[in-house]
Amino acid sequence: MIIRRAFLATLLLSSLSLNLVQAETDKDGFTPLFDGKTLNGWKNPYEWGKSEVVDGEIHLTADKKFFLITEKAYGDFVFEGDVHLPEGKANSGFIFRGLVEPNKVYGYQAEVDGDDNRKWSGGLYDEGRRMWFISPINLKLKKDATPEELAKQEAINKESIAAFRARAGDAFKRNDWNTYRITCKGNKITIEVNGVVTTDIEDSLDASGPIGIQHHGEKGATYRFRNLRIKELK
Repeated sequence: MIIRRAFLATLLLSSLSLNLVQAETDKDGFTPLFDGKTLNGWKNPYEWGKSEVVDGEIHLTADKKFFLITEKAYGDFVFEGDVHLPEGKANSGFIFRGLVEPNKVYGYQAEVDGDDNRKWSGGLYDEGRRMWFISPINLKLKKDATPEELAKQEAINKESIAAFRARAGDAFKRNDWNTYRITCKGNKITIEVNGVVTTDIEDSLDASGPIGIQHHGEKGATYRFRNLRIKELK
């Protein structure tokens, strides 16, 4: 009888705890994209790249660049996720409203920059298309551009990069976990790194697509992700 009562009490406490967690989830409106145990809801559109769950984290390993993406597409939303870069040369990103082809993922990407000197984490990179077209601007002109055209673009690039670094500051922590928050509402796109707004722009090229996490292709390097969740906006 005593054992049965103890079991019932434990069951009741577990049920209450589950209800509290569910209530908290419902209150803030976020839905987990990663359950901490499996890769349900995710897929690898590439013929290479390894994805596995280790201690409640998604670990990506590869010797060529690839993205692990959600099976579902999202349009207007608030996405949050943590990323931890490997030591050494490393670069990653969160694809959003992405476009997918066999062995190819491209589109909007929130930059995760492992270069301590460049410091472009939280920038908006257009993977496979316009590259650094807006935050910061770092456009390259054709080889047949005039010296005047080159000088003008270089001045624009320099000013935009300086403004971006002033916004981002030291928000990104190179050898630690970093929390990204990406908000898309219509044409408006905002990226935050550890609570600092690094990108706040408007662009209408893509309206919907999957979320993706990137391995940049460094052999032997492990890219780690956790706490991936999303709140869809109406």
